[in-house]
Amino acid sequence: MSRQRRAHRRAHPATGRLIVRTLAVLTLLGGVAGAMRLDETEQWQADTLTSGHQAQIVAQAESAALTLQQHQLLAEAKDRAAAEAKAAAARAAAVEKEASRRGATRTTVNFGPIPKSCQEFSGNRAIGCALVLAAGMDLTQMACLNKLWTRESGWNHKAHNKSSGAYGIPQSLPGDKMAKFGDDWQTNPATQIKWGLDYIKKRYSTPCKAWQHSEDIGWY
Repeated sequence: MSRQRRAHRRAHPATGRLIVRTLAVLTLLGGVAGAMRLDETEQWQADTLTSGHQAQIVAQAESAALTLQQHQLLAEAKDRAAAEAKAAAARAAAVEKEASRRGATRTTVNFGPIPKSCQEFSGNRAIGCALVLAAGMDLTQMACLNKLWTRESGWNHKAHNKSSGAYGIPQSLPGDKMAKFGDDWQTNPATQIKWGLDYIKKRYSTPCKAWQHSEDIGWY
């Protein structure tokens, strides 16, 4: 064997070690890259979960805020309705007080006995309550009718709306429609109330439905 060939054989172990080292380095680099990809995947998952949780929190907050706003609007609407009813009652009382101060004469109506269940009312309201019961309705309907006609006229049988021409307790438009129930429609509250109840029955079925329409639209 020649000296040159022996030298060539002695070089093989060094070459092998170099290959082993190279493979080790490549393996190490592959592990590092894999670890980096794993870290990136875990971070993406964490970011995704965090984003979803934040979106859920925002949605819940918006829903809670909307519910609170709805409650506030409902409370404000109830307060306005109560204030309007109170103001209407105050205006009616002021009109009656002024009429009494000036010595205005009132029409006396021989309507008959007022039912005991209606004794919490007086004047034209008591007549209205008696006629509501006579029509087969209950005091719940009278409560609605009281609110409705307090708003319309304050239960004043001489109430006259100069701008529209509506007249009387139910604010008939025109007023002479009430002549169907009596020629004394201008002065007799019972005649006006009978016409008003008939109108409500044909158009809304009950005073409470008429009151609801007035609440929603502003008139009945």
